[in-house]
Amino acid sequence: MLKDIVEARGAGGHRIWVRFEDGVAGEVDVSTLVKFHGVFAALQDLEEVQKVRVDVELGTVCWPGGADLDPDVLYSVLTGQRIELRDPALVA
Repeated sequence: MLKDIVEARGAGGHRIWVRFEDGVAGEVDVSTLVKFHGVFAALQDLEEVQKVRVDVELGTVCWPGGADLDPDVLYSVLTGQRIELRDPALVA
């Protein structure tokens, strides 16, 4: 897919709203994508989730504590398109 996120904001609760460079946009519930430990532990706090921002170098969303999400996963959630693996050897 390789589409960059160009805009993001908190949408209340564990939800964020994102817009991709091709115009695809919508809300995603972060709690359905991550387990709240490690770098994602801070996102249990709903106020932390709302601090989402776009990392323009990575083309994805990130938070002050260092958490980020794969833009391909977010695109897949919003569009229903499957993620295509380029190298089958990467699948364990």
